[in-house]
Parts: sequence; structure tokens; C-alpha cells
Amino acid sequence: MPSRLVLTLLLSSLLLLSLSSPSLSTIDTVADDDLDEDLSFLEEDDNTGDADVTSPHKHDESEEADEFDDENFGDFDESQFGGDDEESEEYAVPQVDEKDVVVLKERNFTDVVEGNKYVLVEFYAPWCGHCQSLAPEYAAAATQLKSDGVDVVLAKVDATEENELAHQFDVQGFPTVYFFVDGEHKVYNGQRTKEAIVTWIKKKTGPSVYNITTTEEAEKVLTSNEKVVLAYVKSLTGPENDELSAASRLEDDVSFYQTVEPNVAKLFEIDAEAKLPALVLLKKDVEKFNHFDGKFEKSAISEFVFSNKLPLVTTFTRESASLIFESQIKKQILLFATSNDSDKVLPTFREAAKSFKGKLIFVYVQLDNEDTGKPVADFFGVSGDAPTVIGYTGNDDGKKFFLDGEVTLDKLKAFGEGFVEDKLKPFYKSDPIPETNDGDVKIVVGNNFDEVVLDESKDVLLEIYAPWCGHCQTLEPIYNKLARHLRGIDSIVVAKMDGTTNEHPRAKSDGFPTILFFPAGNKSFDPITVDTDRTVVAFYKFLKKHASIPFKLSKPTSTPKAVGSDSSESDNAKDLKDEL
Repeated sequence: MPSRLVLTLLLSSLLLLSLSSPSLSTIDTVADDDLDEDLSFLEEDDNTGDADVTSPHKHDESEEADEFDDENFGDFDESQFGGDDEESEEYAVPQVDEKDVVVLKERNFTDVVEGNKYVLVEFYAPWCGHCQSLAPEYAAAATQLKSDGVDVVLAKVDATEENELAHQFDVQGFPTVYFFVDGEHKVYNGQRTKEAIVTWIKKKTGPSVYNITTTEEAEKVLTSNEKVVLAYVKSLTGPENDELSAASRLEDDVSFYQTVEPNVAKLFEIDAEAKLPALVLLKKDVEKFNHFDGKFEKSAISEFVFSNKLPLVTTFTRESASLIFESQIKKQILLFATSNDSDKVLPTFREAAKSFKGKLIFVYVQLDNEDTGKPVADFFGVSGDAPTVIGYTGNDDGKKFFLDGEVTLDKLKAFGEGFVEDKLKPFYKSDPIPETNDGDVKIVVGNNFDEVVLDESKDVLLEIYAPWCGHCQTLEPIYNKLARHLRGIDSIVVAKMDGTTNEHPRAKSDGFPTILFFPAGNKSFDPITVDTDRTVVAFYKFLKKHASIPFKLSKPTSTPKAVGSDSSESDNAKDLKDEL
């Protein structure tokens, strides 16, 4: 009897549960419908989704061999001038005397690193433009350190041959430089010049301040250093030395010396009768020396050196690029002028720079220099030969500001003050807004970005591309096909923007192509980076998952034809040929 009662209650419970839970059945049905959605029509004739085009966008530009594709111009730095095969072929590699650089391979790596207290190791690739630029500086630093009797080994590893070593030390880019102390390594974070390497190594391996006792030593220091600090003190030990040493440790790229000898002080442009302690910064520049007149303490000395160690104006070259973009001073004012016009405007530009030491870097870009002037001018949107001045915030946000009108001292100073105080209005490049925009893929430029992409009623898929980018060209037929299938979905916009001629603060790209998704109703938030395979089906599934407005795509009765510029018979034939 009890068992029969239990069975009756169990059956009743199951019956009640099935009658009272229709929503669960509905949800399961909807989920099953999504899983069982027939997407075969999206894959028809789609033979472009091979392995070479399905990788996510973030890997593109390390593989691409087009000029300036290493990081594109969204973050403009010295990497625009090297790092890929094609660039390296155009840039003639100088013959480098590397007699004092040790070549490391797997068989001798451990012996060298563990057999020496201090070892600096560069992991490089022979085709890397950065590595080619670093090679003569690195070799010269090795020779200088050996000549100075510094107990350190400078070595290099060809990471393209020594794959196991590169993997062991997690080498992600070239060059990667590590400093080993007793076998333990850390990243070298100094600049890529001979002097910077020498100074950095000396700071890490020896005293932070060196003593000069003879004029012969002084002359050698002046000859071998691009910039140097000398303190003329009463004693080589004591409180003044402590403050100088503490300041020196804050400035890795400047060598600090001290002396008690009047004749040495005189060679460094210090009056032998000067009130002690006295301090001077000498550099090989138009402004040859700067005398310190503050309180002789760590913070004041360090601030003085930081503000005065750079040239008043740095000429933009492959070699100086790292000095500019790796500086702690991020904001730059760039003067674009031809070599003929530089005689007229450079003195004024240099005079203005004196008012912004430690706040702004002043850079001269020679427009008629085909190696660097033209690509830099193209990036900033500078056309013509007239002198042009631009403010640039660096890699943090990449904002640009144009100085209007003639280049005068008063205007430069006012422009610099507004730049420092963030009072200038940024400039963004833009192509003309297209007269018609009826294609399946909408054309976005800087000046219609808000209207098309930031429309709160639309889910927007945006490709940021470069005309010369091979990956972008391969993606085009896939992207066009996706747009053709989605043309009937009013809530979805498939769009593209030429990232080399258009800019917008919401369109951040870290390579070409970069694909971003802006969900409807959420345009105030950062877009979603589309990190998926590059097939029509993968893009469609991404949109189904992330779109704010639900949609359903039915299988068409016939293959849709392109609308707009892609609708011609010739273009359709070309797409078919590409897919085949």
C-alpha cells in the first residue's frame, strides 16, 4: 500500500511539472533552433576562408611586408621605419664592425651568461629594420665599454636560427634586449644609441658618479660622451656627493662626473672661481651647455638634467626616432619644412623651444628627405612645401593639432602654451563624404563617422583597412559577401573606413585590417574588437551573438547581387574568380 501511494504521488508530480513549465520547453526549442540554423547558404561558393585568411586581425601586420604596416599609423613611433622584409631591402644596411660583440648560440649561451656577472643580450632577426639600425650602435657600445674597462659582455642571438632560445626567453618582437646579472635577466629599457647603452651599463655595473682628477681624463670624457654632467665640488665624498649620486640614478641616459680640480672644471665651462658646489650639463648641440643655479639636492638636479638633456630641436631620422618616441616627454611639436626653408624658420623654432624644456619635444622633419620626410608628412596629412607646424600627443591617444598661419615666435609660444595646457582643438583626417552611399558596404570617412557608426539605432560592423594591405584585399570578397547577405536586415550596418586617410577618436586600430563592432544603444562604450575567423559564417555568428537588436536571416531563393560599386558584372566575375 505505501509503495502504491509513493508511485501515485511521483506520477502526479511529474504530470504537474510538465504542465506548469511551458517556458522551459520554449527556451529549449529556441536554443535548438539557433543551433540547428541552416547556414549552408552562407558557405556556398565561399572558398576564400582558407588558413591564410582566417586568422584574427591582431596577427596581420607582423606577417605583412608592406611599407609602414608594422603597427600602422594609429600609434606612430619609430617602428614605422623598419621591422619588415620589404623595408629592410630598401634600407641599405651599413657595414658594421662587430668584433667586440659575442655571437651566442644554444651550445654556448649558458656558458657565456653564467660565466660572466654582467651580460647584455640582443635577440634579433636579420631582416628586421630596427635590428639593422641598432647594430652599429650596439657594436660601438661594445667597443667603448671594452675600451673603458667595464666588465660586461655584449652579445647577440639570431632568433630566426636559435628558435629554442627565443622561445625560452619569450621573445615576442625584434629586437628584444635582456640584461643578465649573475644569470638572472630583466628587460633593457634604455634607448638604442651607443651613448645610452654605455651610460646605462655603467650605471648598472659601477658607481653612479665617476671622479675626474686630471685634464687628460676630462678631455677623454668630453670626447666620448654626447651629453655629460659635471659637478665641481669641495670634496669627492660627503652630503653633496650623496645628492649627486641619488640624482644620477634617476637619469640612466646621462653620465655624471665630479671633480675638485679647477683646471678640470674650466674644461667643462665652469669658472674656477665659481661658488661651490657648481654643476653644468654639456651636450653636443647648438645649445652646448646649461649651468645649474638651483639648490644642490637630488630632486632639483634631476629636474634640471631632465629638462635640458635633449637638444632644443631634434632632426627626425631613423636613428633619432627612438630618442623622440621613447622619451618620457610624450608631447611633440613638429616643424615640417624643406631644406631651403629651414634656414628661415629653424632659428625661430629653436628659440621657441627654449620656453618649453622638459615639457615638449621640438622636432624638425625635412620635407624633401624621401627616406623619412615624405612618410611622416603623409601620416600627418601635410601636403605641399610650405612650412607647417603640428602638435602631436604621442602614442597615448595620437591627437594632432595644426598651427594656423605663418610660423612666428609669438604664435609658436602661444601654440605651445595651449598645447601644454590641453586647450587646443584636435585635428582628424577625413576623405570627402561620399555623395552616395547606397552600397552593401557603407563607406565611412572621418566626417561622417558619427552619423554612420555612432547611430544608436544600428548594430555596426566596421572594417578599418589600408589600400596597400594584402590581408585587407584578401578579406574584401568575404566582407562584401557578408554585406550582401545582410542587406535586408535594417538594424545592421556593414561598413569600412580607409585608416590611412581617415581618423576618429573612436576608431582605434592596432593593425590592418582592424574590425570593430559597435552595438546599438551602447555607442558611448568602447567597441568590441572582432577576434574571429574571417569567413562569412564566422562573422554572421559573431553578429548573432553580439547584436543588440535580434535578427533572423532566412535562406534566399537566389544568391543576392551586390548593390553599389560592387554590383557590376565585372566585379561579380572578379569575386567569383577570387573565391575559386
